[in-house]
Amino acid sequence: MELMIETQDLSKYYSSRKKHPAISGLNLNIPKGALYGLIGPDGAGKTTMLRILATVIRQSSGNAQVAGFDVRKEAGKVRAVIGYMPQAFSLYGDLSVIENLNFFANINGVPAERRKKRIDKLLDFARLDRFRKSHSDHLSGGMRKKLALACALIHEPQVLLLDEPTTGVDPVSRRELWLILAEVIQQGVTVLVTTPYMDEAERCSQVSIISGGEILTSGSPAEMEASLPFEVLEVKARPRRVFRKVIENPNGSSGVLRWRPVGDRIRLSAPNLKKTKNWVRSELNTAGAEIDICRQAKTTMEDVFIHLVTTRQES
Repeated sequence: MELMIETQDLSKYYSSRKKHPAISGLNLNIPKGALYGLIGPDGAGKTTMLRILATVIRQSSGNAQVAGFDVRKEAGKVRAVIGYMPQAFSLYGDLSVIENLNFFANINGVPAERRKKRIDKLLDFARLDRFRKSHSDHLSGGMRKKLALACALIHEPQVLLLDEPTTGVDPVSRRELWLILAEVIQQGVTVLVTTPYMDEAERCSQVSIISGGEILTSGSPAEMEASLPFEVLEVKARPRRVFRKVIENPNGSSGVLRWRPVGDRIRLSAPNLKKTKNWVRSELNTAGAEIDICRQAKTTMEDVFIHLVTTRQES
């Protein structure tokens, strides 16, 4: 298996936070053609990790290779094979879409004879063809993200590093960006994407969950969900005040490990689903609540993340 991104005990300390590393001892092995997600909340270390791989900053210790090139010793070679899309919009607002693409084609050394064909393809690919003369400052948030992605792809990189590409965009644009990424993967590009959205982890072939600068676990979303030491019970009942009072105060016989509200429902984590379901029905009936829903629910990556972070905090 050919690895396109490898890190060994990668750490980064900023001068103002010597006692608290931004990332600590990170180990990643990402194969060619993977859509790999680095999942975690704000401040987890995701951006620091990508900036090291993109040779924007240097690690404090450990090693990292991209496409076989050392990020510290062979930074120039790394930059030639990656496309990097930072979280903040980094294009030129006073330039049009086509001018931005031409600019990035120029600085990435795309030959003049290939440039027009490549730009036309990316405009169509990113659904931006009819906006080619629009200044990027006048684009919507979603269109600006797609333009930034097109600029990162202009030189046909082997590895694409995307820092929270869907943050701050509407649901339709989020979906379009993920559809574009699916096409990028089919072209053989290796994609490492960071995101705070647990539902986006489901779209990745492999993920690492990061919190506090450390990787808590790695694997496929299906493997992670299957490894949870509990099942999930979804409950909805009326009146809501009575329902919440019962569920928020589980006793020792409930079998409830933890609970969390999701909309007008509550998700209960329980090792013995039958036991917890019986407890819920009994308590709600005694309290005079009318049960609308009391059923097993599919586990999600959010369940995985909450379990890992809570277990880490409790240990």
